[in-house]
Amino acid sequence: MSWTGNVLRVNLGAGTCATEPTNMEWAHDYMGQRGLATKYLVEETDPKVDPLSPENKMIFATGPLTSTIAPTSGRWSVICKGPLTGAIACSNSGGFFGAELKNAGWDMVIFEGKSASPVYLDITNDVAELKDASDLWGKSVWETETTLRDRRGDSNVRVASIGLAGENGVLYAGIVNDLDRAAGRSGVGAVMGSKNLKAVVVRGTVGVKVADPMALMKTSNAAKEILAEHAVTGTGLPTHGTQVLMNIINEVGALPTRNCQDVQFDGAHDISAEAMAEVRESDGQANLVSNHACFGCPISCARRSKIDPTHFTVKDKPQYQHVSGGLEYEAAWALGAANGVNDLEALTYANFLCNEQGLDPISLGSTIGAAIDLYASGAITQEDTGGVTLEFGNTETFVAMVEATARGEGFGKELGQGSKRLCEKYGRPEL
Repeated sequence: MSWTGNVLRVNLGAGTCATEPTNMEWAHDYMGQRGLATKYLVEETDPKVDPLSPENKMIFATGPLTSTIAPTSGRWSVICKGPLTGAIACSNSGGFFGAELKNAGWDMVIFEGKSASPVYLDITNDVAELKDASDLWGKSVWETETTLRDRRGDSNVRVASIGLAGENGVLYAGIVNDLDRAAGRSGVGAVMGSKNLKAVVVRGTVGVKVADPMALMKTSNAAKEILAEHAVTGTGLPTHGTQVLMNIINEVGALPTRNCQDVQFDGAHDISAEAMAEVRESDGQANLVSNHACFGCPISCARRSKIDPTHFTVKDKPQYQHVSGGLEYEAAWALGAANGVNDLEALTYANFLCNEQGLDPISLGSTIGAAIDLYASGAITQEDTGGVTLEFGNTETFVAMVEATARGEGFGKELGQGSKRLCEKYGRPEL
C-alpha cells in the first residue's frame, strides 16, 4: 500500500487549507479510493443535502496503489453527492493527475463550503494555497490548463479543471485533467463549479513508499506479463482502444441505436476503431494518430486523433485542428449510434468539445437522442429548439445541439439538465 497518511482539507468559504491524518482504520476497512472517500462523504455529509449547495462536500481521492509501479496505477476518483441523480457520485479518471497528487504527499483532498469568488487550488508537495481565478472563469479546460502551466513555469505540473459546462451548472459536467482525461460521469463538474472552484494544479516530488518494494515489483511484473499475453489487453486495446467494441457489439445486436429504438446501427463501421485507422481521401491522413497511455499503464488504450481540416466542423476553426483525445467506445456510441450519426469527423469534433468544455459525452449523447424522440413525437417543436429541426442521422443539427450545450445557450440549457428531466418536463418520461 502507498497511503501517505495525509488528507488535505480545503474550506473554500474560509479560504483555508489544513492537513489532517488519513483515517487508516477506514482505509483498511474500505481499501480503495472510492470506498475510503465514500466513507468520508457518508460520515460528514447530510444525505438530504442539495448537491449544488455549499454543504455538499467533494473529495479528490487516490488509492492504495496510485503512483506505484503497479499497472494501471494512475487512476483517481471524485466523490460527492451528485446533482444528476441525487445519489452518491463516484467518477473515475486516468491520466497523470492522480499520480501527481499522491506524489505530492496526499491521499485525498476534501473540499467543503463555497468560495465567494472564483479560485483555484495550487499544491506543491505539502504547501497548498487558494488563489484568485477570476481571470480563468469563463475559459475552457484547454485555456485554463495552458494558462496555469505557463503561470507555474513548470511543464510537469498537472491540472484538473472545469469548463463552461461546470460553471453553467450542466448536471452532467465533468472534471477534466491532462487536457483529455476526465472524471466525466454524474455531474461532479457541476459540483465543482457550484463551489466557485475552477481548477486544481499540483506538482509532487515527494514520491510514494511501499512496505515491501521487491514483493510489489515481483507482483507487478507478473501482472504486466498477464496483460501483455492476453488478446484483449495485449493486442486488442493497444491497437484499437475501447472502440474495438463498436463492430463486435453491433454484430451481436446489442448496440443501442436511435435512442434505443434499435439494437444495430447500419453506420457502426463508419465510426469504429477500424474506420479511425483508415486513410482519408481528403488529406491522406487517418483520424487516428496514435495510441496513448495513462500513468503506469502498459495497455495504452487511449486514442489520439486529428480531425480532417477540411471537415465543416473545423474548416474555419484552427483551434480544433490539432491532435487531441480521440473517441472511446462509449462516447462513439452515445454521440453516434444513439443519434443515428455515422460521421466520424463530426463525432471526434463533438468529443473535442466535451473535453474542452467539460461535458460527459455519454450523458450528452443520450440526452440529445431523447430530445430527437421528443421532437418526433411532437412534444417539442422548433419554438423550443430555436428553429432547429431535430432528427436522427442529421449531422449538422446534432453538431448544433452539442455546441449549444457546451456554451449553455438556447435549447442547450434544456439539454444540460439531462434526459430524465428533459423528458419529464415535456410530458414524455418514458422516453
